[in-house]
Amino acid sequence: MNIDPNLHQKQGINHMNKVLGYAPMVEESGVATVYLTAEDWHVVADTLFHMDTPRDMIPEEILDYTLIKEKQAIEFKTVERMITVEMI
Repeated sequence: MNIDPNLHQKQGINHMNKVLGYAPMVEESGVATVYLTAEDWHVVADTLFHMDTPRDMIPEEILDYTLIKEKQAIEFKTVERMITVEMI
């Protein structure tokens, strides 16, 4: 299925790609924590959990994702590392 993402989803996907690009720079032993502003974090969370974004729109490097820390952080699983995305 190829559906054009709306602007909110495009922003969320852009933020996810930035997280994926930054994570290797802060990784330690296969684990990375990346911080986003509260606004950017919520755009990512909306894109993943509230907008029925099709799986093929999410960056393919992200194998799995979930909310953790009482829904205050998002965890991305990739082949190379586990990435925790938290709010500043």
